[in-house]
Amino acid sequence: MDKGIRKRIDVKSLTLPELMAEMTSIGEKGFRARQMYEWMHVKLARDFEGMTNLSKALREECRQRYTYTALHAVRVQESKIDGTKKFLFELSDGNLVESVWMQYKHGNSVCISSQVGCRMGCGFCASTLGGLERNLTPAEMLDQVYAITLLTGERVSNVVVMGIGEPLDNYDNLLTFIRMLTDEDGLHISQRNVTVSTCGLVPRMKLLAREKLQITLALSLHATTDEKRMQLMPIAKRYPIEELMEACAYYFEETGRRITLEYSLIRGVNDSERDAERLCRLARPLRCHINLIPVNPVKERDFTRPDADRIRAFQNILEKNRINGSIRREMGRDIDGACGQLRNAAGVSKSAKDAG
Repeated sequence: MDKGIRKRIDVKSLTLPELMAEMTSIGEKGFRARQMYEWMHVKLARDFEGMTNLSKALREECRQRYTYTALHAVRVQESKIDGTKKFLFELSDGNLVESVWMQYKHGNSVCISSQVGCRMGCGFCASTLGGLERNLTPAEMLDQVYAITLLTGERVSNVVVMGIGEPLDNYDNLLTFIRMLTDEDGLHISQRNVTVSTCGLVPRMKLLAREKLQITLALSLHATTDEKRMQLMPIAKRYPIEELMEACAYYFEETGRRITLEYSLIRGVNDSERDAERLCRLARPLRCHINLIPVNPVKERDFTRPDADRIRAFQNILEKNRINGSIRREMGRDIDGACGQLRNAAGVSKSAKDAG
């Protein structure tokens, strides 16, 4: 790159101290950064023009100098069963990601994506079918929450990073996103209301533990033996279950936050009584919560969910062993509810123009 050409910065990915430094570098006072930060992260302005207490000259300079992430919803599906809404968002480069808005008695939750595609290759997940395209920036993660807030007119109280992508594979951007989302100068969502899912990147789990955040870490376990887990999740070839359990214990010791184990129930694969008993033995030392998730059928995969009696029998074994577990309430099953299904239906390589 020519040294005289300055790469355009996306200001929505800058923390408040970074934005203050940036404004100072162009000759502006620090309070302008605070004004701009509030417009972006509290008032949820969609462009510089909406920042009416900034001078017209500054707004124009920002428009010329910076990029500004504002996601565009190219498709919205609403469940007729429970009101869950699924959004397909276009990024500035034409890539597509999806997010889900869910209503609960305790508040509204949004499940966001952290990458365009995924390279983890889990056998039951639609998100991995096209591989990994790229990481999302902090602004692209934040704006999924912001855009949904504006489109629904409802406050978001809980955020789950469990959509397309492996969050810990986008570690630095994920950390910035969490800190900005929970910052008192932004939406100020409590860290305790943020959940991050991982398929089990052990070194990153330990690194995250040392950050001392108060978020919930959810481990996608899905099998109780290394042999079976390797059939479902290629990452298991690198990190066996014993290492995973050690990392979970380490996370709890460092943060005081209980791990959640995610366990997708797949007919004839991991839903036997022996699987349930082994799961109890793994979970007992962690004092964790287990989410049992009847697998969402994906047309490109052969996996199907167990029947209701088998699911209940599996949960009963957990209860008899005094393991804290629940069957996840299914949300948006009639609107391509599983991660990646809506994006795949649109065509993973299509632009939003094509997808519409």
